[in-house]
Amino acid sequence: MLNEQNIKTEQKLERRLGVWQASSLNMINMVGIGPFVLIPVVFSIMNGHNILLPWIAGAVIAILDSFIWAELGAKYPLAGGTYNFLREAYNDRGLGRFMSFLFICQVMVQAPLVIASGAIGFSQYFSYLIPLSVVWQKVVSGIVVIALTALLYRKIQDIGKISILLWIGVIGTIVWLIFGGLTHFHTDMFFSAAKFDGNLSALFFAALGHASVQTIYCFLGYYNVCQVGGEAEKPETTIPRSMFISVAGITILYLLLNISIAGVIPAQDAMHSKFIVSNFVEMLYGKNAATITTLLILWITFASLFSVMLGYSRVPYAAANDGNFFRIFARVHPTKHFPHISLLVLGCIAFVFSLLFRLKEVIEAIIAMRILVQFIGQAVGLMLLHKSRPRGEFPFRMILYPIPVIISIIFWLLVFYSTGNGFMISGITMIGISAGLFFLRKGLNSKNVT
Repeated sequence: MLNEQNIKTEQKLERRLGVWQASSLNMINMVGIGPFVLIPVVFSIMNGHNILLPWIAGAVIAILDSFIWAELGAKYPLAGGTYNFLREAYNDRGLGRFMSFLFICQVMVQAPLVIASGAIGFSQYFSYLIPLSVVWQKVVSGIVVIALTALLYRKIQDIGKISILLWIGVIGTIVWLIFGGLTHFHTDMFFSAAKFDGNLSALFFAALGHASVQTIYCFLGYYNVCQVGGEAEKPETTIPRSMFISVAGITILYLLLNISIAGVIPAQDAMHSKFIVSNFVEMLYGKNAATITTLLILWITFASLFSVMLGYSRVPYAAANDGNFFRIFARVHPTKHFPHISLLVLGCIAFVFSLLFRLKEVIEAIIAMRILVQFIGQAVGLMLLHKSRPRGEFPFRMILYPIPVIISIIFWLLVFYSTGNGFMISGITMIGISAGLFFLRKGLNSKNVT
């Protein structure tokens, strides 16, 4: 059961997000710069063939994992999402404190990396409009982080309205791109890139796994509503519905976008394009239209980062409320009622990261870092909860339990392996460092008590 302190603190937040506002936050989180940068990468990894399979694999993982998030989110609709899920699933007084601390340590590195990766991608795509040196790309990415922090510094009901406006721009842009591709479609070109040739060699599966790591990055964010669960109206229905709406909608859009591009741009050209969507529109409608499209892609990227930063800012807040992190992060703005310290600190770290790193360096590191504690940890935790809690305690129950959970764990393990030895080691190392900090903190606390 959730302790009284958590419930009392959550009452400071206002439940104002409905299904469509939550769905819009999820979807704009999912569609950032990722697909526009990674479509050529997937073409290249798959050598211009079977290009839809990695996107289908990413969708399957997202759907299966959504069942896990839906059960946990509906049962524990509090700010911080995974932090609460791990704490409750592994026993609040025992292993749950350890698992949730591992997660919050990861978030303080991972969340700024995610925000920085989007800001860096924004600056790179901005170079289609105005060629920028490396230094100026860093300046633009830093400005993006500052602007996001300023825009999020407001009440949740205002953020819900902004999210709908941003969502309209995201969906409208992708639908326009799909329409353009389908009305200039070359069937032979598409089938050359998408057809399955029956090759089931080890090399094919290695390529599929590596490409799926890229596509999964583009799907991440379907669970964003869980991070702001303390601000969702009727969370027992809003949280599950918004996630399934988001995954279904984005899957359709991603597949249609890939089909449209593959039917217009030859696979060999797509593999080497730095601005594939802008090049795609330039082929269809000319340079001016490509410029407008690039501006819209930048809109999409900014919208995604808006949602990402919103969700992550609630995680340190939740941990601080629970006494498992620095108390200053539990502060709520006195009039706007949102965790402003948490937002500002994450914004500052993301700003620094946006100046230090390159996009290529962070995507697989982000995936590897999250899999063991967050995705697999939650899945195992849900099975533990089912053993200790009666069925009636779960407002939402997945179909065919526990099959989706088991398949999800297997998929995530394969994805973790596909990130490569270096990233696997870095993910495990991060867990080791976090564990050391947990026991150091525990030892210091026990000395203070005595």
